[in-house]
Amino acid sequence: MKTLQREAQAWVVRLGSQQVTEADGQAFRHWCARSRDHAQAFVQARQVWQAMAPAAQRMQQQQQQQQAREATRRLPVPMRGRRAFLGGAVAASVTYLAVSPPLALWPSVVEWGDDYHTATGEQREVAMGDGVVLQMNTQTRINLRHGAAQERAGEAIELVSGEAEVLADGLASARVTVAAGGGVVSATRARFNIRHLDGEVCVTCLAGQVNVAQGTQHAQLDEGRQLRYGPAGFGVVTGVDTGPVIAWRRRQLVFDQVPLSQVVAEVNRYRRGRLILTSEALGRSRVQASFSIDRLDDVAFLVRDVYGAELTQLPGGIVLLGAANA
Repeated sequence: MKTLQREAQAWVVRLGSQQVTEADGQAFRHWCARSRDHAQAFVQARQVWQAMAPAAQRMQQQQQQQQAREATRRLPVPMRGRRAFLGGAVAASVTYLAVSPPLALWPSVVEWGDDYHTATGEQREVAMGDGVVLQMNTQTRINLRHGAAQERAGEAIELVSGEAEVLADGLASARVTVAAGGGVVSATRARFNIRHLDGEVCVTCLAGQVNVAQGTQHAQLDEGRQLRYGPAGFGVVTGVDTGPVIAWRRRQLVFDQVPLSQVVAEVNRYRRGRLILTSEALGRSRVQASFSIDRLDDVAFLVRDVYGAELTQLPGGIVLLGAANA
């Protein structure tokens, strides 16, 4: 355990440096994924650094006052002051990097407490009780709602963020409920896709019947019907082509006259690194295409070839896409 603690402390220091690389991010992700103990060790080490930060800041303030007094006598800045400053700076930067990784290059610590989660580009199947099967898409976070009040036995799940296909094909009396974005989706014998991103929830019924409720509003979806809800309110039930909705199950992304900005946002969910649009006009270009999830590096080159975009490749899989110079 002492070895694990030392490794966690080393990661805290490394992530707090100003020279963190994509390779560091990937190595850190793999280290945390080795076991829940690894992730918990880092959380505890980070908490120690967070607890140290106020003390370091007070030391820094005191030392700055001392430095001001010493400056009037033209004395050199004490080394201790620099150490105190660095202690506070490192603690603050570790906290920020752990909670808000730059360009989402590695998982945030808030993900480590989830019952199930998938990394960038990862898909996972989870067999629940009562014949319920979850197919989790990339960057998805799910918690089990233990002890949730239910009229009948079944599975209670919270989709914190991401996307999943839910198959409820067990006992006729068992009901699966999925809480997401302030609403609840439930079904007894059905298959449906649920997507929760940026506060909006999109539910698509693939087979059977699905009930969707948000507050006092509710709707029933039959096969091939879709409904969205979120901060903008409870939407209306519409018909939809389910093919593009579940294309990710075939490891495909299908876009039909979708703005390039939305295409880039979706590709970034699956691809390591980051595609970054630097032109709003380019982002409004409409895209009709199908991409293999396993070959998403081709997207940047397609945008360059089809739209004449200027492509700039940076370390760590970061690619800038901008309007070509006239």
